[in-house]
Amino acid sequence: MIRRDSGLRLPVLASLLTLTLTTQAYALPVGTEEELHQATATAQSLAPSWEELDAAAVDFTAIVGLSNCSGSLVRFKNSRTTDYAMVLTNGHCTGSFIPAGEARVNVASSRTFSLLSSSGSSNLGTLRASKLIYGTMTGTDMALYLLTSTYAQISSRYRVAPLLIADSHPVAGTSIRVVSGFWRKIYSCTISKFVPQLTEGSWTWQDSIRYSEPGCEVIGGTSGSPIISASSYEVVGVNNTTNESGARCTVDNPCEIDSMGNVTVEKGASYGQQLYQIYTCVNASNAIDLSLPGCKLQKPATP
Repeated sequence: MIRRDSGLRLPVLASLLTLTLTTQAYALPVGTEEELHQATATAQSLAPSWEELDAAAVDFTAIVGLSNCSGSLVRFKNSRTTDYAMVLTNGHCTGSFIPAGEARVNVASSRTFSLLSSSGSSNLGTLRASKLIYGTMTGTDMALYLLTSTYAQISSRYRVAPLLIADSHPVAGTSIRVVSGFWRKIYSCTISKFVPQLTEGSWTWQDSIRYSEPGCEVIGGTSGSPIISASSYEVVGVNNTTNESGARCTVDNPCEIDSMGNVTVEKGASYGQQLYQIYTCVNASNAIDLSLPGCKLQKPATP
């Protein structure tokens, strides 16, 4: 895992978690409570369409910075501009590692996110969460936060549209960009292949995206960066790990396991996790419902 430290002390992560930034900017929260109610009341008539708001190229539009990771402002394919907005990052960026076989659902949160300008040179403002909708480190490594602002409010205030989470499996060879809001850096490469099983410590991820080299040599703080298709501009995955020292299947040193059970390790290999399976758990109200038939996301192991 390649987040930066936010209070957790694990010796095995020390080489990545001691990275520091020389400066960090802060901005005011997005709107007041009164503005929120006013915008909600008029959103149906004033909200622009997705076609009017879609970005024309991969830059830092809709990218956010976290205190220890990266993330992005995202939507589902059927999201409405009047819906409360969402931020995507890694499950391991939620404050503490989520145990294998577990998931966190609808946990209250007041976490903040710095929304970047399209050039990444400045902060447009601060977005605030109301809760962690869902987070897991099993099968995939992802987390979605629900914000206190709607997509329409954010677009009205900042002229920023969310990125669309792709609803289909990506293709090997696809040109991608891994966009880090923490480091304000864009990595460019292609999807090299898909790994049947990627194991790191006690966690296992399925059908992981491996990046081509050179181009996407991600570092600490890039955890949670969206993996964006350079052609469709859709989010096809979320960046989450790299093999740091060449060790086998340990934390910070994931190993690949093929369909025959053969284990391989390559120092410097970097990976992300897919997201399209989230749509098997999205209901008609655009909410994650783990009880839906065929839902493929990890469910909490304990009630």
